[in-house]
Amino acid sequence: MNQRKLKELINTTEPGIDLLQQLVREAEVPCELLPPGTEREKALLYLQVTTRSMLGTLAYDTGGLLIDDGWLRLLGSGHPKLTRSIHEWNSPRTDGAFYLVGDDAAGGFFAINGGALGEDLGSVYYWAPDNLEWESLEMGHTDFVAFSLTGRITAYYESLRWSTWREDVRDLSTERCFMFFPFLWTKEGSPEGSHRSTVPMSETWDMKLDIVRQLMEQS
Repeated sequence: MNQRKLKELINTTEPGIDLLQQLVREAEVPCELLPPGTEREKALLYLQVTTRSMLGTLAYDTGGLLIDDGWLRLLGSGHPKLTRSIHEWNSPRTDGAFYLVGDDAAGGFFAINGGALGEDLGSVYYWAPDNLEWESLEMGHTDFVAFSLTGRITAYYESLRWSTWREDVRDLSTERCFMFFPFLWTKEGSPEGSHRSTVPMSETWDMKLDIVRQLMEQS
């Protein structure tokens, strides 16, 4: 498949950034829309989607989006407050079968399904810290971003938060997340009761992949 050039991907008549900025203005939770980074052209060329889409506008028009004091991080072209750009984060981890588009302070990952996660192409999936399987949110990426900026995100995360989560997250780098022991996917684990430490997002991703591989080999 021929790679589209940058000028073919930049939409100036119906740019997605207009919708994103409106969603941010109307947000019901704290959020920060980061300005785009120097890698934005590379990010858009990697994804091969136009800036009319929410994915394209996040990649090209923003450095990322921090939601609920940084609890939820949606990836863009990178920024000092969120240095992981969407293309650099995906390149060594996915092959187009899905795209990692965000993650959270509890160690959960969000991805757009490109075929590897289920039959619902384009749907957003969540790999929760208390689950070893990807779960479909039964919504597309634009709806997911809109949902994340409403008060419903509080109810969604209720079972993964602890009493001091907001204070703890404010001191947490967006390149790290909390690791819980016992793990949250065990019956002994819980956000409030487990011991919490912080680890790089990449370490959480690699560890969880390794655990799933081991379990598959044993089954």
